Amino acid sequence: MFLASWLWGTAVILCCVSWFLLGRRRRRQGEPPLENGFLPYLGCALNFGANPLEFLKEKQKKHGHIFTCHVAGKYIHFLTDPFSYHALMRQGKHLDWKKFHFATSAKAFGHGSIDPAEGNTTENFHHTFIRTLQGNALDALIEAMMENLQYVMLQSRAPKLQSNTWVTEGLYKFCCQVMFESGFLTLFGKEFNSNNDKNLSSKQETERAHILNALENFKEFDKIFPALVAGLPIHLFKSAYSAREKLGEALLHKNLLKRDNLSELVTLRMFLNDTLSTFDDMEKAKTHVAVLWASQANTIPATFWTLFYLLKNPEAMRAATKEVQCVLESAEESISLDGKHISLNRKQLDNMPILDSIIKEAMRLSSASMTFRVAKEDFTLHLENNFYNIRKDDVVALYPQLLHFDPEIYADPLTFKYNRFLNENGEEKTDFYRNGRKLKYYYMPFGTGIAKCPGRLFAVHEIKQFLALMFSYFEIELVDSNVKCPSLDQSRAGLGVLQPSNDIDFRYRLKCL
Repeated sequence: MFLASWLWGTAVILCCVSWFLLGRRRRRQGEPPLENGFLPYLGCALNFGANPLEFLKEKQKKHGHIFTCHVAGKYIHFLTDPFSYHALMRQGKHLDWKKFHFATSAKAFGHGSIDPAEGNTTENFHHTFIRTLQGNALDALIEAMMENLQYVMLQSRAPKLQSNTWVTEGLYKFCCQVMFESGFLTLFGKEFNSNNDKNLSSKQETERAHILNALENFKEFDKIFPALVAGLPIHLFKSAYSAREKLGEALLHKNLLKRDNLSELVTLRMFLNDTLSTFDDMEKAKTHVAVLWASQANTIPATFWTLFYLLKNPEAMRAATKEVQCVLESAEESISLDGKHISLNRKQLDNMPILDSIIKEAMRLSSASMTFRVAKEDFTLHLENNFYNIRKDDVVALYPQLLHFDPEIYADPLTFKYNRFLNENGEEKTDFYRNGRKLKYYYMPFGTGIAKCPGRLFAVHEIKQFLALMFSYFEIELVDSNVKCPSLDQSRAGLGVLQPSNDIDFRYRLKCL
């Protein structure tokens, strides 16, 4: 037994030494400074994952504005100078923004490759999302979401709402349930027809139970999403694997065809799946699971942070409430609980610069997205004051949280300032500077360039609608007005808006209208 253990230990040590001597990458002339880390395969992954912002600040201080880190088998060149970001955007000939996203989607959601070059489908997914989430299609989504939010807030949750009675709940839990249920109905329609269904109430209860069950499966799957992106197989996580499969079963085409009011996005994706792909039924369903995840994973925490910061800042709450009231009055919309819903269109929602600034500030403080490009070939990356050689299949990355927390760009960067993105005229502020130079890139929670999130406009409108309705129908307050801001859950760094490390209790009740 001792001999066997000794032999295994010796073998492991020899492997590590061999990797250290032979497997470690060597920096070539003209390449950025290199951080290999000490662990085979993982490299710097553990240090990076513990606190990406502090890790990158430390390496930036040590190496300057570009450096290479070995992270989980990948060599990532971090570009940290915002004046050089445009250099990355104009390298389409040498850098591929799709490869990483396509591979991550297939690995995490379990469908075949969606890269047309792989032969499973000829659908241009990016074009599909642009077509169905922007332009005229956005108007229909906004209208449906407005209706569904009010249904969820006032009817679906009706048993909790008694006149003049406070309801206490976790703020994140509340945002999660309301946004998930409303968003699910908006994208994937309803199982019932509200116009001529005699058993409407019973079917609504059944529908809600199914959606809340889907929410639990979504949360179980979402918990291990960072591990899937890092390359771990989902079969290591039995409950998450089961949850993903159940979501897929719910979104099979045969089940979606039973639903009314499917969004244009889902209708078109079903058609293109059936006509342009060789996916089997479950793979088609899993492409819809990917759409569901993308529509919720960042919007939910962004909604939480926005409402939390409003509840913690009375001045911001007064300004936001006043703006919503003014827009409702100009639209001649009255607030009542008699079944007549508020209607705000895209133009009216766009006329809310204070809410825009508040949402931007909340997302600046909570987002930790990462922009990736994969080198198609060996090439030379020309930056503002230098140039560097990049190897084929290396990743070039931006980490915008460095930008968002830069005190030279944002004074007192860790403090929420609701009017930070407003100019002196109360309009959108776009002039931000670093070292006296105006920045083109200063706010990047949705990425940048051609890979910028195609659903970003809908996401912001969703949050505005949620806030406008909360202000209109409810009195809301924190249970403890002195509660500290929860820390950011760093386990999701690189994936978008970070979740809070703990929930915060708040209470709400219907206004006497």
